[in-house]
Amino acid sequence: MNDSDRYQTPLATRYASEPMQQLWGPRHRIGLWRRTWLALAECQRELGLPIPDDAIAGLRAHLDDADLDAAADYERRFRHDVMAHVHALGDQAPRARPYLHLGATSAFITDNADLMVIRDAYDLLLGRLVAVLEALRGFATEHASLPCLAYTHFQPAQLTTVGKRATLWLHDFASDTADLLHRRSLLRARGCKGTTGTQASFLELFAGDHDKVRALDDAVASRLGFEGTIPVTGQTYPRKIDAGVLDLLSGIAQSAAKMAHDLRLLQHEGELLEPFEASQIGSSAMAYKRNPMRAERVGALARFVISLQANGAHTAAAQWLERTLDDSANRRMTLPEAFLAVDAILLLVENIVRGMEVQHEVIGRHVAQEMPFMATERWLMQATRQGGDRQELHAVIRKHSMAVAEAMAREGGSNDLLERLANDPAFAQLSVETLQADLTPRLYIGRAAEQVTEYLRETLDPLLATARPHASALSADDEIRV
Repeated sequence: MNDSDRYQTPLATRYASEPMQQLWGPRHRIGLWRRTWLALAECQRELGLPIPDDAIAGLRAHLDDADLDAAADYERRFRHDVMAHVHALGDQAPRARPYLHLGATSAFITDNADLMVIRDAYDLLLGRLVAVLEALRGFATEHASLPCLAYTHFQPAQLTTVGKRATLWLHDFASDTADLLHRRSLLRARGCKGTTGTQASFLELFAGDHDKVRALDDAVASRLGFEGTIPVTGQTYPRKIDAGVLDLLSGIAQSAAKMAHDLRLLQHEGELLEPFEASQIGSSAMAYKRNPMRAERVGALARFVISLQANGAHTAAAQWLERTLDDSANRRMTLPEAFLAVDAILLLVENIVRGMEVQHEVIGRHVAQEMPFMATERWLMQATRQGGDRQELHAVIRKHSMAVAEAMAREGGSNDLLERLANDPAFAQLSVETLQADLTPRLYIGRAAEQVTEYLRETLDPLLATARPHASALSADDEIRV
């Protein structure tokens, strides 16, 4: 079969970036396996095992030229993927064959390599998160003082600003970024732990020298780019690490889905519009439609990632004693798919933010329509100061407000609450001009603009300064695909 005859994950064919796909691709993974074998052999020789130079040179010469077809032939015979690649590498580097995989078990190769992929995938996602934070930072700064309706229960409440609302999205993604940095800092190699985690095979190789076994564990971890090893393991690294990975990825998906849901609501209101290209088609039947398809896709992918969170927890909980194999097939699917999906989500989020259209006129119209309701508390206080009875005034406001709301809902008319109150004897002590002066939206946004500035300066910018040095550089070609 060719590619068009077999199922392929849409994450690869449509959504995820090439760099993330390559990280989880078979050729990259096998390259990491070979680097892990090389690190083991080099460190064993440095600690005194008689491994010849040409064996090391043979391994080093074949890090990235694995014959995947030959390995597949071996796997069909052995029904064991790691041993298939031991033989395939031994064919390419025959002088290394006697020393290859010395003292190791399959999990030494697969787990250390998986941890390297997770580490590098973290760095790639960190780059994506930094890009999202920077895009949202610019958006929040630009619109920090633009008044808009705030909603509770998706009902008009009071006023906020467009920029302040963006800080709510920022704060979620910033929390994810801090979580990623923390988990990345704790990531360690599985190291050289042997078949059940006791290091018995390595103790045998080094004739009972415990110090050399410990030195080997540390040296291999360092050679693979880790600060140390997980102190104790069974045959595999604890699958709670995978559960934590999926917790993090689910958290990012939750943040993105929340923002995407908000944008879909606001696009329905006509206040914020996601990017729409000149030749983009919204509907095959309704040519006039401009659907929020990017935000909808974020929601769809996020739902998938969130569903995988429980999968990792169940896998961690189901591990028997020193190991069982029911994690293997599951991890082959959940970890790559979750990373690819979050990669796709963050690509979409950055694309949306950088191209988002703020409809100032629509926002202003919605604010003006609701402003008399917002001003009622000020009017109540002013009328009370002029000698009115607070409870009677409250009842008058409530009566007129309910009538206006019903009229607006039934007849689609304008909000004439100010005129109704001005003509009510209970508010005779306040002039129309006095009432009108209280309809300035900026009087009702509280400290929203100041909160934006303070949040960016005191919380976000220090986080970005910490995150940027650890983030992978992103390619300009990493664009969204349909």
